[in-house]
Amino acid sequence: MYTTINEDGILNNYATEPEMYYSEYPTPEQQNRYTFQGAIAGLFVMALVLVALVAS
Repeated sequence: MYTTINEDGILNNYATEPEMYYSEYPTPEQQNRYTFQGAIAGLFVMALVLVALVAS
């Protein structure tokens, strides 16, 4: 942590910045997995909406 002190004696603390890096494009296998997860999430939300409609 980086700390400075001004002329009034007040401390200012600064967090250490993490090292930056570039992200990598997902592989076709990861893209297929994301598509599958999105489909499952969509079905789950649709089921919740249907249950809410039936219960009301």
